[in-house]
Amino acid sequence: MHGKFLFDGPGDAPVTILLAHGAGAPMDSTSMTAAALALAGVGFRVARFEFGYMAARRTADGRKPPPRAETLNPEYRAAIAELGAQGTLVIGGKSMGGRVASMVADDLHAEGKIAGLLCLGYPFHPPGKPEQLRTRHLADLKTPALICQGTRDEFGTRAEVSRYALSDRIELLWLEDGDHDLKPRKKVSGFSTADHLKTLAEAVARWADRLAP
Repeated sequence: MHGKFLFDGPGDAPVTILLAHGAGAPMDSTSMTAAALALAGVGFRVARFEFGYMAARRTADGRKPPPRAETLNPEYRAAIAELGAQGTLVIGGKSMGGRVASMVADDLHAEGKIAGLLCLGYPFHPPGKPEQLRTRHLADLKTPALICQGTRDEFGTRAEVSRYALSDRIELLWLEDGDHDLKPRKKVSGFSTADHLKTLAEAVARWADRLAP
């Protein structure tokens, strides 16, 4: 831990990936830690941070509920400024964290502050409510983006997402039988979580190589 950030990977890496957590679990959850370590393992510097409501859960009694995602946009911008990353910066996160990043990405990309957007399990809609789409701003997204999604994610399955109008700047990495944490059922798919994390890390590395500095 360094200040408000949790770092993995080489400090002098040419690409830094800033990740925010999902709505219900902190930045050091099992799934976020596993993803961060996988990305660090292929040479990225990975920084994780928490929004204020989540950080407050560490010291206050009770569980402070997550606010509306769009109200967190200023906090994400502030984290970028505080991080002060050198070199190429990619922003994103797990579930809601990636959604918040996607809402601030285009302005930051236009300003030359970020090179891309990485979403790990994008929450295309609330579970069981496929009509409540969270995709309007993704239709004309201008920032290069990679969304890594499990094919059975209850926030957006492969069949559902195939019908959405998404920007051609968005690439999708589908992980067979993965859930919202990208975990597959090995007996069903033949893949382990480690297999998917390896695939994810290698895909992100190839994608990042194509980003403009």
